[in-house]
Amino acid sequence: MSDSPETPGDPYTWLEEVESQRALAWVRERNAETAAALGATPEFGATRDAIREVLDSRAKIPDVSRIGEHLYNFWRDAEHPRGLWRRTTLESYRTPEPDWETVLDLDALNAAEGEDWVWHGATVLRPEYRKALVELSHGGSDADVTRELDLVTKQFVDPADGGFLRPEAKGTVSWVDEDEIFVATDFGPGSMTPSGYPRIAKRWRRGTPLEAAETVYEGAATDMYIAAFKDRTPGFEREYVVRTIAFYAEETFLLREGALVRVEVPTSAEVGFHREWLTVTLREDWTPVEGGPTFAGGSLLAAPLEDFLAGSRDLTVLFAPSPTTSLSGAAFTRHHLVLTVLDDVKNRLEVLTPPREAVAGVPWERGELAGVPSIGTVGVRAVDRVESDDVWLVTTDYLTPTTLSLATVGADAAPEPLKGMPAFFDTTGLAVSQHFATSADGTRVPYFQVAREDLEHDGTAPTLLYGYGGFEISLLPSYSGGLGRAWLERGGVYTVANIRGGGEYGPRWHQAALKENRHRAYEDFAAVAEDLVGRGVTAPAHLGIQGGSNGGLLTGNMLVRRPDLFGAVVIQVPLLDMRRYSRLLAGASWMAEYGDPDDPAQWGFIRTFSPYHLVEESTDYPPVLLTTSTRDDRVHPGHARKLAARLREWGKDVTYYENVEGGHGGAADNSQAAHMSALAYRFLWERLAG
Repeated sequence: MSDSPETPGDPYTWLEEVESQRALAWVRERNAETAAALGATPEFGATRDAIREVLDSRAKIPDVSRIGEHLYNFWRDAEHPRGLWRRTTLESYRTPEPDWETVLDLDALNAAEGEDWVWHGATVLRPEYRKALVELSHGGSDADVTRELDLVTKQFVDPADGGFLRPEAKGTVSWVDEDEIFVATDFGPGSMTPSGYPRIAKRWRRGTPLEAAETVYEGAATDMYIAAFKDRTPGFEREYVVRTIAFYAEETFLLREGALVRVEVPTSAEVGFHREWLTVTLREDWTPVEGGPTFAGGSLLAAPLEDFLAGSRDLTVLFAPSPTTSLSGAAFTRHHLVLTVLDDVKNRLEVLTPPREAVAGVPWERGELAGVPSIGTVGVRAVDRVESDDVWLVTTDYLTPTTLSLATVGADAAPEPLKGMPAFFDTTGLAVSQHFATSADGTRVPYFQVAREDLEHDGTAPTLLYGYGGFEISLLPSYSGGLGRAWLERGGVYTVANIRGGGEYGPRWHQAALKENRHRAYEDFAAVAEDLVGRGVTAPAHLGIQGGSNGGLLTGNMLVRRPDLFGAVVIQVPLLDMRRYSRLLAGASWMAEYGDPDDPAQWGFIRTFSPYHLVEESTDYPPVLLTTSTRDDRVHPGHARKLAARLREWGKDVTYYENVEGGHGGAADNSQAAHMSALAYRFLWERLAG
């Protein structure tokens, strides 16, 4: 196969033509084969229906956001497959059956407009809470449209009457005031980056055409993403631009009196604003002043914003990592900051309170949040960081149904449980444990295991190993009714590998597997698999793996690197052709993660983790399931199509299914989500358990 950028020797390049008649005919043939073989069994239907029942359950927790006097929720169930955007009051939400008021019914909207809209979210203008900028996507793609919705009349504001309407494109919008928004979108030729994201941010005034919008910032042709925002906190209003140069590289500019003032921090750092404070999250070590202190990568720093802009570099350390700890999250309330800290991938909360006056270098008071459980994953989100010290707490683990509570930071009262997810599967006799494998270079790699307490360590248990290992994303314990019903209740073992490339130990854990060091993520994953076999939990014939997106690249690499170690491989919405990835859809934005294949020196190491180039006709591979989505405009469906075609050409055991909707998430509604999940679970069970 040719190594040229256009790969003229690749006989399957035509499958990159997403909606060509030839490519779609190939997809339909593969889907029909899968439906006849895997999807037609009674076991598949039962698994799909069991998962669908969980997804459609009215007993699920309605996740809410406070907007003015209301709590808003987006909800899908069997009667509303595309969903309802609805609202209630806190008083009503506290009751077993809240009184919900529908604001927007997507199924009714699709029926009226003959569309296939999928919800992408909404931004509401405060403090009036009258207008919302609603984002809707065709079929679940990343590209979407923005329409202005009146939250009182519950009608879209007609563009002829001055309503904002952003045509379909990848982009962002942000309220400036009732008559102005910031918009970053496709403004025509030259306005998008090589990654397919906006290169220009503009100020758009109500009643004027989009073409007349005033440019606020124009990025370089090689940038990844440009966006503009307004912080509307009373007394601390500020407008700013974020220039994303590449993943893990950005600049933040404040808009002041028509000028751009850059916040002078390393481009690898993330900037945050809260009232009078500036926060800086470091990915790399930083010495702001020659001869002064060096702050470690992974630290969170704070300083009074105006002092920092005036040249002061007197910074307060709010968090510093240790060999086993990292910062997983930071949520401001009106008077406090709640940190979520991971310690060997188990999390705890810390409460920090800034001094009453923004003084540089003064330590912040430290405390705890009362009544928070010490076991499991705890997610924290401010109810309203402008006006309140309340936070939403979401607690979960692999065997404990998720609970949503309301807590007040700084108060002695325990959190108030508001909603609890029901138990969707029987956990009797199941236990969660954490283990550590040793990777090829001696690195200690943690992983979680969910299995029966009386598990016979005789190597016969059907075991599913899940992983991701990229983009500084941490995999934490969480409850899944679908997983429980489709896998755990049957006696399967479920394991999750916290490999390098993720964020479990902060930036250093992520950076250890970038570019030429990508192999470390795959060595870590193999080490976990070998540890499972070595401990007698399972054997290669009974060990399956699953991953999506970057995790699909992971499982694709496991397929070609260690076909001897697995009995079945599931590869979902994956990257696989790493020669072409940067030229397909959003691929160029990931070169900071993987490298530039058009640079011969970098292609030298990228080729070593490009599954499409590493598969060999002479190798015996375990059975493979490849899934993707036609409407995925982030990771090109051609990756999955081409590897499936190559394996089919050689007569390998490959199953392929492509959902026609769903975007990068793989499904546009609960029915599709249940179908895609059932494909994976049934494929794995049939191969691993016989």
